[in-house]
Amino acid sequence: MKLVKKIIVLHLALISLNCFPDIDPLENLNKKTHNLNQTLDLNVASPIARFYKNVTPNFIEKGISNFSQNIEDLSIGLNNILQGKINSGLSDFSRFLINTSIGLGGFIDVASSLGFQKHDEDFGQTLAVWGVEQGPYIVLPGLGPSTLRDTLSMIPDAFLTPLWLIEHDRTSYSLTAIDLIDTRARYLGLESVVIGDEYLFFRDAYLQSREFEINDGVVEDDFDDFEDFEDFEDFD
Repeated sequence: MKLVKKIIVLHLALISLNCFPDIDPLENLNKKTHNLNQTLDLNVASPIARFYKNVTPNFIEKGISNFSQNIEDLSIGLNNILQGKINSGLSDFSRFLINTSIGLGGFIDVASSLGFQKHDEDFGQTLAVWGVEQGPYIVLPGLGPSTLRDTLSMIPDAFLTPLWLIEHDRTSYSLTAIDLIDTRARYLGLESVVIGDEYLFFRDAYLQSREFEINDGVVEDDFDDFEDFEDFEDFD
């Protein structure tokens, strides 16, 4: 009965996404949350990530990144299947099996060298493929940029990862913490590319990145408009 209620609540929330014509109706609140996140990142997350990067040998750091990304392949594969990309989903499952076995639990990325491409999918992208609108832009405390659609998708995404199968809480929390630290360490230095208004830069970069991911890298452009010039002759 509780599961039915959760499904009904999620369904109603998804329907409500169409009620937000403005992409950033919560801008004032979002800016405050953004500033809070930047303060936390400056004083907590970044120092921890720098310490981790300084004391961790490169091959161990690479192995931890491979391990985290190997776990993600299960969720990625399921989302590819849900989006109708069967071949990509089967490829993701193959990556997981190969790297988990031959790759020593995922610490070595053997699958990529065998030609199995790494994909990047989540339930937020799956909802987009199903036609669910993204809803308003939201900055989540401690997590950063998101949309209402992506925020709601965190619930099923949490159940699509094998980490929730680990009954030992300390182990599960430790693996999650290591993944977060490793992810932050990989993005150290990117803050230097921020141009102009920091809040707008983060918002636009996130929204454009999500559109890129949802469309699998296919970006619409207006270059076709220049086809009309092909009829002009060279007057030289």
